[in-house]
Amino acid sequence: MRKYYSITLWMMVLILLASVAVAQTVTVTDMVGRSVATPRDPQRVVCIGPGTLRLIVYLQAEGKVVGVEDMEKAYPGGRPYWLAHPELAKLPRCGPGGPAGIDKKPDMETILSLAPQVIFITYMDKSLADEVQQTLGIPVVVLSYGAFATFDEAVLDSVRIAGKVLNREQRAGAVISYINKIKSDLETRGHKAVEGKKPSVYVGGIGYRGSYGIESTEQKYIPFSWVGADNLADRVKADAGSHVFMDKEMLLKLNPDVIFIDGGGIDLTEADYKKKPEYYHALKAFSEHRVYALHPFNWYVTNIGTALSDAYAIGKILDPEGFHDIDPAVKADEIYTFLVGKPVYTEMENAYGKIGRVAPFLN
Repeated sequence: MRKYYSITLWMMVLILLASVAVAQTVTVTDMVGRSVATPRDPQRVVCIGPGTLRLIVYLQAEGKVVGVEDMEKAYPGGRPYWLAHPELAKLPRCGPGGPAGIDKKPDMETILSLAPQVIFITYMDKSLADEVQQTLGIPVVVLSYGAFATFDEAVLDSVRIAGKVLNREQRAGAVISYINKIKSDLETRGHKAVEGKKPSVYVGGIGYRGSYGIESTEQKYIPFSWVGADNLADRVKADAGSHVFMDKEMLLKLNPDVIFIDGGGIDLTEADYKKKPEYYHALKAFSEHRVYALHPFNWYVTNIGTALSDAYAIGKILDPEGFHDIDPAVKADEIYTFLVGKPVYTEMENAYGKIGRVAPFLN
């Protein structure tokens, strides 16, 4: 009888331990459809690929990060999540990063030396993610922002997935709700404008796996969509997706009323302007000084907080009445404070000038 009770007791202990082990893991379906079991609330993670670290900061989990990419350290400006958390620069490297590393095998030896419990990575093929996970013996969770150089709803799914792994589900819900609230406010304000009074617009200088001048634009430029702007890039045929390298003669033909230049491409636009001023002044927006500078929309994929801030600045320029109560700088700091934990608009302005200012090379 004593032996029977002993066996029963051990079985109960084993069942209890098994249940605890199950409770300490979580299974998610990542952005390439892989079912991945990870530790719940891991304390050591690495972030690889465009925009991965940004999402982890949005989830207030930057304290779990044990390594950052060389690219993050080499180019510290333009990304509010990095400006808000300079302590990240002190972490060891986890690989080179950058556009050349997209969907490539990461620095396996370096990652292994950091002993992460979970690897978050963006834009990796399913089979490669499986291979990396099997080789390292560490769960690999693939995230995504959707199509490059846009704001895609896929990024909100990525926030949910990462939030579940990191035990930040409540924060993930708050981030998604906040972004949707801002989007709704922008749409409500922008769509009140009388259709016939809307000026035609164009945005140049959009980053797309690198920096470009006025020819680099977006058909589905989300700040325009949010404020109901008449984006002339929609009039041309795109090869694939939303990004377009606009033919300059076509831009002359379209001749937008207002042009915006993304902060990531403003230097290249200025350099080209100085070489060919006669071309630029043939554009109505340039001759009338209705060319405005924004902060970088894409910097290691979409700067979501900056996209929201840019949209308010655009709205203020295109429809002053509808945005009469908005100070774009104050609104930017409100957005940055919620998403990355600190008001970093001043640092962004120091690097790129006042959001929504007239392009400096026209003054």
